[in-house]
Amino acid sequence: MTESPYDYIAFEGSKRIAAGTLQQVALKAKHAIDTRPHARILVFDQATGESIDFDHRGTPEQMLKKLVSVPAGAKEHMEPPEKTAPPGPGRPRLGVVAREVTLLPRHWEWLNTQPGGASVSLRKLVEQARRVNQSKDSVRLAQETSYRFMSAMAGHRTGFEEAARALFAADRDRFHALLAPWPADIRAHLEKLSAAAFEAQPVPDGRDA
Repeated sequence: MTESPYDYIAFEGSKRIAAGTLQQVALKAKHAIDTRPHARILVFDQATGESIDFDHRGTPEQMLKKLVSVPAGAKEHMEPPEKTAPPGPGRPRLGVVAREVTLLPRHWEWLNTQPGGASVSLRKLVEQARRVNQSKDSVRLAQETSYRFMSAMAGHRTGFEEAARALFAADRDRFHALLAPWPADIRAHLEKLSAAAFEAQPVPDGRDA
C-alpha cells in the first residue's frame, strides 16, 4: 500500500471531514456529531480499511481519555503478548521470541541437519518466503483494505459489484472507470488505498517476461 500522511479518516456521508491521528479525527468527528446529531459519521483506520467506533460522549477531554491507541475492530487481528524466557548467561538480546512449532518428524530431521540447526534454518526459510511473497502480500493487503472501505462507503452504489471484481482482477482501468461516477472524496480515498493492488507482478527468476 502506498504510504499516507495520516492514520485515520472520517466521512460525513460521502464527504471527507477529517484525516490525521486517531485523536485529531475523533475530535472533528465528535464536533460533527454534536453539531449535527443525525449526521452519518464513519471513521476508518487507514491501514486496514475497517470502520472504528469510539465513545464520543462527554467533553472533548473526557472523550480523548477514553480513546485507546488500538481500535476495537483491529484487536482481533493482533497476537497476544508473548511470554519469553529470560536469556541464558552470555546470550545476546536479539529480540527472539519463543513459540511452539509443530512439524512432522521428517521435517525436524531435515531441519536438524542444516547448518545452525532448526531455529536458524526456520528463520532463514521465513525470511526467504517473506522476500518471495512481498509483492503478492502487498497486493492482497491493498485489495482487502480497499474492499472493506468500499463495502462500507459504496456498497449501495451503482457498479459496486463490478468494481469489486475489477479490484480483485487487478484491472486498474476498469476499476477507475467504474469509480468515476462516485463522490469525489470516496473515489480519491479508494484510489489511494488500492494503488498497490494494481502494481505489476515481478517475473520469477529464470523465466521470460
